[in-house]
Amino acid sequence: MFLTNPDARLEFSTDTLRFDTVFTELGSATRILKVYNRYGKSLRVASIAIAAGAQTKFQMNVDGIPGNEITDLEIPPNDSIYIFVEVTIDPDEPLSISPFVLEDAIVFETNGNEQRVLLEAWGQNANYIPSRFSKGGIALLSCDFGVLSWDDPKPYVIYGVLVIDSCTLHLPPGTRLYVHGGVAKALDDMGNPIIYNDGLIYVLPNGKLNMDGTLENPVIVQGDRLEEDFEERDGQWVGIRLASKGNTFRNSIIKNSLVGVYVDSAGSVDLDKMAIHHTSGPGIFALHGKVDARNCLVYANGSTSVQLGYGGDYTFDYCTLASYGVDAAALSLSNGICLDLLCYMFDIYRINASFRNCIVFGSSQDEIQLSNFSASGDPSLFNISMENCVVRVKYLVDPVVGSYPGFFTDICTNCIDGSPTQLLFEDANENDFHLDSLSIAEGIGLPIPFINLDLEGKERNAVNPDAGCYERED
Repeated sequence: MFLTNPDARLEFSTDTLRFDTVFTELGSATRILKVYNRYGKSLRVASIAIAAGAQTKFQMNVDGIPGNEITDLEIPPNDSIYIFVEVTIDPDEPLSISPFVLEDAIVFETNGNEQRVLLEAWGQNANYIPSRFSKGGIALLSCDFGVLSWDDPKPYVIYGVLVIDSCTLHLPPGTRLYVHGGVAKALDDMGNPIIYNDGLIYVLPNGKLNMDGTLENPVIVQGDRLEEDFEERDGQWVGIRLASKGNTFRNSIIKNSLVGVYVDSAGSVDLDKMAIHHTSGPGIFALHGKVDARNCLVYANGSTSVQLGYGGDYTFDYCTLASYGVDAAALSLSNGICLDLLCYMFDIYRINASFRNCIVFGSSQDEIQLSNFSASGDPSLFNISMENCVVRVKYLVDPVVGSYPGFFTDICTNCIDGSPTQLLFEDANENDFHLDSLSIAEGIGLPIPFINLDLEGKERNAVNPDAGCYERED
């Protein structure tokens, strides 16, 4: 007598089978899962299988039957079975074969319904922060207002949400920080499920994050999937959110996230020789914040490359903001925020933004979006200046339909309005934003004191430097 009710479900001794060993050499570990039939009739389990099939690092034995897919298994009434799962890992294999975090699942199909038990293992010897068991969890990093340096030669893997408070986290040259993202689930105070994105670095008002890379040894913050197919894939983790003053990022790379750097109203960041790319949303997003950027390259973003909203204070010198293949501007500036869907109600805060010797370009006809919420036209509320820049605009400056027909006299002085037919980059289709030998950005800049090197450490021309993050070699 078999129970055929499609609502019949198995019970498990755990919902996640974790292999808590960090492998430092070729080895294996085994864990045990117990599966219960709590009913008074037998259950026929149509299939028990490892989800990844032949690609998995896990091996399974079900009640003495080896194999990663077992079919038509019977569990008697009020009885149980044992499943033994083994993982074998060689941490010396490349990360594309043996990544930091291995995830799979055992899939059970009973009377047409599907249940899963997750499998988690760690394939590389690394520093797992906050721990190897914090997926979907939030952990606090604090050091009593001191400085904590992550200077271990082993890479660091963020597994969960890292909150930095009462501490300055210093990332020295060559630090590799891999963030494991994904969808996580938690319960609110009422016991209701909350679904959110995992893999976030959040700096609270009493914390600081200092990335201190060098040209030879940059700091790299990226997703933890290092297979070739994931190298340029966005949205693998949430990003870095700054709610504190005094953060500094130098000679560093941020990629594969939803948002590269998010600076809120309590935050500020100084960016020097940064590359932020392959993000689902903006590379830099600031809301009523403060950003100072020099020699920065922001590209391959799923929406606006740099979005500065609800006012704030911003300076960008020698930066390249490139937006190709997306229906979004490379640069968006606003001094207001909507309080309802149709923006009948809004709030205003003044914006001061300066762009010198920058390139703001892409495949759209307008790569700059300006939103002035001030009906009075008070210039102190919308103080935008651009000097010696290469930009691409069309409808923005149209004398009939444009919102800023005087853009090239009132806002952007000594600027070049480029078009797709003009030579600018070496190869934008291949994300090569070095200047072409006949680039319209060559030699159009004015020297800026104390900024003598470009993104790659080349000397700037002392009289007529190039616009953008790269100085072209003569």
